[in-house]
Amino acid sequence: MKRHPHVFLFFRSCDYSSSARLPHAGEQLAQVFSLIGVEPVWIDGKVRSFRVLPLEELGRPRIDVTVRMSGILRDCFYTCIELLDDAIREVAALDEPPDMNFIRKHALQGSGTARIFGSRPGTYGNGVSLAVYASAWKEEADLAEVFLRWNSYAYGRDNFGEESRETFSAQLATIDLTFNKTVTDEYDLLGCCCYFGAHGGLTGAARALSNRDVPAYYGDTRDRDRVEVRTLAEEIRRVVRARLLNPKWIEGMKRHGYKGAGDISRQVGTVYGWEATTEEVDDRIFDDIARTFVLDAEMRRFFEDENPWALEEIGRRLLEAHGRGLWDADPDVLDGLQAAYLEMEGWIEDRMGDTGGDVQGGAVRVVTLQDLEALRERE
Repeated sequence: MKRHPHVFLFFRSCDYSSSARLPHAGEQLAQVFSLIGVEPVWIDGKVRSFRVLPLEELGRPRIDVTVRMSGILRDCFYTCIELLDDAIREVAALDEPPDMNFIRKHALQGSGTARIFGSRPGTYGNGVSLAVYASAWKEEADLAEVFLRWNSYAYGRDNFGEESRETFSAQLATIDLTFNKTVTDEYDLLGCCCYFGAHGGLTGAARALSNRDVPAYYGDTRDRDRVEVRTLAEEIRRVVRARLLNPKWIEGMKRHGYKGAGDISRQVGTVYGWEATTEEVDDRIFDDIARTFVLDAEMRRFFEDENPWALEEIGRRLLEAHGRGLWDADPDVLDGLQAAYLEMEGWIEDRMGDTGGDVQGGAVRVVTLQDLEALRERE
């Protein structure tokens, strides 16, 4: 079957309630408008409506889109969602050749016009990051199922969170690529677990449902005169080298003691999250993380003095990545990591004292959504 252009984008506003993030969703709304072939209508400095560009003026087909929006944007800027939904519906109703209007083509094929999805009304997040951090998954299909259950609620004009699992699944199965972007140096793709949970979770779900590779891209509009689009793998490499493995950044974290150690651990956990959801992290990145934070004697002393639990978390995530086949570790690095992890457990046990029980259980019981359903059936 011939495939047709279909892009999945992430539509969010002000993560962490930072006013610097507010323009982010405006840029992404403009990108969606551009893809479907409409332009905003400004009145008194505000976008009040839109104008559909004729195909002669557009000069290319209208690209179909599916949008995963954040809960913050849903609850604070719902007029933007309604405006976008109005534009999508109007484009779908145009009397144009289907091969020049893929929204109309797919709507005629039975997909409807729902293109904006998010979490259930009253909830936030994407579900995937929680499953990854809890190690509550066995294979890619488990994370895809979590993403579907959490995010398959359709939004738009006169539609606030209708459960639409079948529609959302059908959209994901036809995705050609996924895209997200950064607009400021304040946050990057290691800045929050919701980034890998949303973009990574969606990419993994699209790959699982379509049974094919779905490329992931990341845009960079920090400088409007030097706009770039990179592959997700390239962006991960850029951010890890510029921040997480940057000696100056590490020294800055060390000055913050316990909190700095925790922030290092959190960012390593985010790298693991990107690999768990997309497998776009190079093996040598994990090798270098292990060498920098676990095998380096000076760094181990820092963690031992300030926050041994943070280093234990780093070591455990690295071992989990290797155990799941996500990281083909350098043999010397792996040997050193395993020995260092035993040493970490010793630190923690010494600090815990006599607790009357096991400190490190040595195993994690994975409980997936399917396991929960089976347990409920027995009740």
